[in-house]
Amino acid sequence: MSSLLPCSPDCIDHFLSRPTEGAAATVAGIVGDVIVLGAGGKMGLHLCLMLRASLPAGQRVLAVSRFSGTGATAAFESAGIETLSCDLMDRAAVQTLPLCATVFYLAGQKFGTDSAPELTWMMNVVVPAYVAERFQASRIVAFSTGCVYEHVSISGGGSCEGDLLAPPGDYANSCLGRERVFSYYSKKNGTAVSLFRLNYSVEPRYGVPVDLGLKILAGEAIDLSMGYVNLIWQRDAVARAIQSLDLASSPAVPINVTGPETIPVRALASQLGALLGKEPVFCSQEASTAWLSNAGQSLRLWGNPETSLDQMLEWVVAWLKAGEVTLGKPTHFESTEGKF
Repeated sequence: MSSLLPCSPDCIDHFLSRPTEGAAATVAGIVGDVIVLGAGGKMGLHLCLMLRASLPAGQRVLAVSRFSGTGATAAFESAGIETLSCDLMDRAAVQTLPLCATVFYLAGQKFGTDSAPELTWMMNVVVPAYVAERFQASRIVAFSTGCVYEHVSISGGGSCEGDLLAPPGDYANSCLGRERVFSYYSKKNGTAVSLFRLNYSVEPRYGVPVDLGLKILAGEAIDLSMGYVNLIWQRDAVARAIQSLDLASSPAVPINVTGPETIPVRALASQLGALLGKEPVFCSQEASTAWLSNAGQSLRLWGNPETSLDQMLEWVVAWLKAGEVTLGKPTHFESTEGKF
């Protein structure tokens, strides 16, 4: 194993889900069981693992997803997390889910929107209504995205929680629709909701640096059209998702979660190229605007993320150099028109 790898490859999920002090403090205030809806996605396992590691044995963590793949539940169940198979687009099935005082909502669709926008709107807008109806007495953290904002000037520090929500494209607008639905039910039923606007989470197998690193290694040109990004390490993002429970209220409360830097993609790729020992190739030019979030509010509440940008890049490069498996799911962060 390379000395720069953060852990042995078979321990990566547990490495990414070690509880932070802040997350553990929030979990200490949770009463009863916790249910995670849409747990089969890229962050669901790590969220469930961090919750399980922080909660007393008598409080259950319930992971809900379709779990259609062979062995899809093994990583959850081996860690003491209970799994429930449920198609959240089935309203009747959602009504049978166990009522829990704490709900994390991670379900959604992004990729494939361009070819099947109706499915994305169903998943991102209608399903939240089913969930909000069922869990109206719960505290809910609803995962959202920085894509609910419009593109802003790269010199402005990013969009703040109170800024205009006017995103481009079906995906981003459906995410705004998801927020509006949770906000409606929060007001209607007094449900405590936090809207967790995240961009972009990074781990050794997935994220913008992985996309860039793979292109550099393959000698492929890097599109600079979306020339600036925000990044946060997956463990820090998961911890802040848990901490955002403390913000949940009625009306629903939005919170931007990402790192403190506005990062030029050209500089990011150049740093990765230096670590990989290969010069990146670029195409196109940076636009004067980008999808950028100002995380000032979350940074004031919780401080800087524990993992620095330099550290996450070293870990990603070590993973790629070691030839370890990636998730094979490009972020398509470079899409300036919101097409996914």
